[in-house]
Amino acid sequence: MRSRTLGLAVASGTALLAAGLLPAHASAASPKSAQEGTVSAADLLAKVTSCSQISNGKYRTDEETSATVPVCGKNGAVFWKADMDIDCDGQRTTNCNEDRDPWYQDDTAFHQSDGKPLKAETLPYVVVPSTSSIWNYSNAGIKGGGVVAVIYNNKVEYAVVGDTGPTQIIGEASYATAKALGIDPDPATGGAESGVTYILFKNSKVSPIESHSAAVSLGDQLAKQFIAGN
Repeated sequence: MRSRTLGLAVASGTALLAAGLLPAHASAASPKSAQEGTVSAADLLAKVTSCSQISNGKYRTDEETSATVPVCGKNGAVFWKADMDIDCDGQRTTNCNEDRDPWYQDDTAFHQSDGKPLKAETLPYVVVPSTSSIWNYSNAGIKGGGVVAVIYNNKVEYAVVGDTGPTQIIGEASYATAKALGIDPDPATGGAESGVTYILFKNSKVSPIESHSAAVSLGDQLAKQFIAGN
């Protein structure tokens, strides 16, 4: 839901520092562990070593970078390897608001079961690029509330597709996703410059979208199917 230019030159050091200093789990309302489910990061990564490109072109990770990231297709999923910018959009909370996030917007593309925007601070969600000539996520079987396995530093975090972003930029997830993975979640200065793998399971949907435990349960099931089918 945003268009931003993130200078992550300093953030890489910040993220490394945060990974060592911040606990790899969020608040009580957020995921308790960054290794969720029974499928290891290594087993998932072993299935995405090569890319069969399904996007018509490639994406930039930030406005100032060149387009180097393709969307890749696998049996039952699509994936990409990119950075992680922090999305703090949705309901106003202590760490996600106009004062903390220069690009803050009070809405998300997909909403909770009660019609309210999602809560980036407590719900792990991933941002997909808005539909363009490069790629149409819905045509690929990706929908709001779909399950995503986010892998970083040998940790697996399950999230949902929760928001849409710029048409030419990829690699963004919610405050809660970053925090659970040990990435600095600060929306202005945090994030990870590289090393994040996003595996989106086709035709999946968490109900209700705001239930992280439901995302973990379904994600673990789909991860096992993904391992078996690829």
